[in-house]
Amino acid sequence: MSTLPDLSTPLSEAEAETAFGLLLDGAPSESDIETFLIALSERGETADEIAGAARALRARLIPITAPENAIDVCGTGGDGHHTLNVSTAVSLVVAACGVPVAKHGNRAASSKAGAADTLEALGLDMDAAGRTAERTLAEIGICFLFARNHHPAMARIQPIRQKIGKRTIFNLMGPLSNPAKVKSQLIGIARPAYVPIYAGALARLGTGRSLIVSGDEGLDELSLAGGNEVAVVTGTSFAMERVDASAAGLPHAPIEAIRGDDAQHNAAALKALLMGAPGPYRDAVLFNAAGALLVADRGSDWQNRAGMAAEALDSGRALALLEQWIELAR
Repeated sequence: MSTLPDLSTPLSEAEAETAFGLLLDGAPSESDIETFLIALSERGETADEIAGAARALRARLIPITAPENAIDVCGTGGDGHHTLNVSTAVSLVVAACGVPVAKHGNRAASSKAGAADTLEALGLDMDAAGRTAERTLAEIGICFLFARNHHPAMARIQPIRQKIGKRTIFNLMGPLSNPAKVKSQLIGIARPAYVPIYAGALARLGTGRSLIVSGDEGLDELSLAGGNEVAVVTGTSFAMERVDASAAGLPHAPIEAIRGDDAQHNAAALKALLMGAPGPYRDAVLFNAAGALLVADRGSDWQNRAGMAAEALDSGRALALLEQWIELAR
C-alpha cells in the first residue's frame, strides 16, 4: 500500500498508524499529503486516528534519557489567538519549582512565534540547546527538545504544514510524541469540544497523570477569560472537569490582554515577566503553572500551586534558571 486511505469512514487505530507510517516515510506525493491532512482536519480526527498517528511518529523519533519524573508543558497551537508564549514561560517557572521539564516544541507553523523562536530571541542557542538537552535536563532540570532534531521524519512534512497554514493532525500528534517519553503532561488544545476526544487518544496510549485543557474561546491553554474544559487522564481512562481562574485565586482577563506578536516582542514580554512584571500575562502563567504542578503531584490545590509558581518568579529563581540555561547551552 503506497496510497493514503479513503477518509469517508473513520480509520481504526491500526489503520491510522499504518497510514501515517507511509506518510512519514515519504511514500505519498506532497499534494496527496496536503489533500489528506486538510480532509482529515475538515472531517475531524477521532481518538483512534490521533492515537494511531502518534504511535507512528513515536516509532520514528530519536529519544533522549530523562529523569523519571520529567513532565512536558505545551499547547497544540493553531488557535489563531496569537498570544504570548505561555507554555514556554510555564516551563521555566515549573522547572524553577524543582520539577524537571522536557519542553518539546518547534518554530511557528501557524502562529507568529513558536517556543523555539521566542527562546532563541531570549538568547538561547537552539542548536546548542539540542546538543546539550540531556545534560541541561539532568543538571538544571530543563531542556528544549527541538522537534526537528528528534523527528527526522517530519522534515518533509513541515513545509507542507506551513503551506496549509492552519492546524492539522500534526498539531495533535506532536505533544503526544515527546522524545523524553514523559509520563505526565499539561497539554493545551485549541478546541474545547475536542478535549474528550484528545484525552481518549492519550488514554489509548497510556499516561501517568496528565491534563488536557482548552479555554472556552478556543485557547490552547488554561484561559483567564472564562471557563475551561479539562480532562484529567490517568492511566488508560479520563474524567472531565471544569475550572476557571478563580480556582487558583486569580482574576479573569480577556484574551486581548495577553496578545503577542513576533518573537522579539514575545521574548521581551517573557523577560519582563521573569523580572517581576505584574498583569494578565503573569496571571496566565501562574494559572497554567498550577496545572503543570498538579500533573507533577506538587501542591495541595489550585491556589496553593499558583502560590508556588508565584514564589518561583518573585524569588528570581525562574530568571536565574533561564540565565543558567543560556550559559550551559553553548
